Amino acid sequence: MNRFIFERMIPACLWLAALCLLCPPPAPAQDALLTGEVEIVNASTGNHGARSGKPDASSVVVWLIPADHTGPPTLASHVQRPVPQLVQHNKTIEPHLLVVEVGSTVQFPNRDPFFHNIFSLYEGQAFDLGLYEAGSTRSVRFDRPGVSFLFCNIHAEMSAVVVAVETPHFGVSGKSGRVEIPNVPDGHYTMHVWYERSLPEDLKNLTRGVTITQSMRSLDPIRVTDNPNYNLAHKNKYGQDYVPPPDAGYNPQ
Repeated sequence: MNRFIFERMIPACLWLAALCLLCPPPAPAQDALLTGEVEIVNASTGNHGARSGKPDASSVVVWLIPADHTGPPTLASHVQRPVPQLVQHNKTIEPHLLVVEVGSTVQFPNRDPFFHNIFSLYEGQAFDLGLYEAGSTRSVRFDRPGVSFLFCNIHAEMSAVVVAVETPHFGVSGKSGRVEIPNVPDGHYTMHVWYERSLPEDLKNLTRGVTITQSMRSLDPIRVTDNPNYNLAHKNKYGQDYVPPPDAGYNPQ
């Protein structure tokens, strides 16, 4: 190479390197993001913001099943998610709502200074973790689709819900009602909706077919009916009313 041209190129290369350092690369866009908006409607009045008058539309689960879905559900190996946990702390189960793909294993760490006994006997996945002490962890594999209502056999006030879906395409609404489902390929799907305070027949009526394309990345508004008579009263795992546990050498509080 001509020495004159080479010497001229060096300053230009240095300027280009400096510009690259000063201008960071653009943030990558979230791939194939699908969005939706949820509204909560009072069953008796038809008004929005059902119970307290506030437009809280959180905790509505929306998921998409591909139209060509066949065969037994399997965990999507290409979707990398952290190990889901339902933590017992301050006599609560955190979070109250957990959505997992069928085949996922959920951990149940006990971070209270006393025993718990988490169980589920209603719909979904039936299990009984038995008594386990502070600092220990039990696990359950959710290998069938459905809604599992979880309780503690010692503390009647503790509850949670696990929704197991046979698809990686799901999202949960925030307080504003916005739902985001990432990585949804173009195609035909069946949309399902679940909300803890809705009646099963109202939720069934929300099931519908949707078509996702590159130019159509949003769902039509989803209006979810709030059941004003909703009640989470339940029995213990023996089908009996809750009573103080007998003294067995431990302190369940």
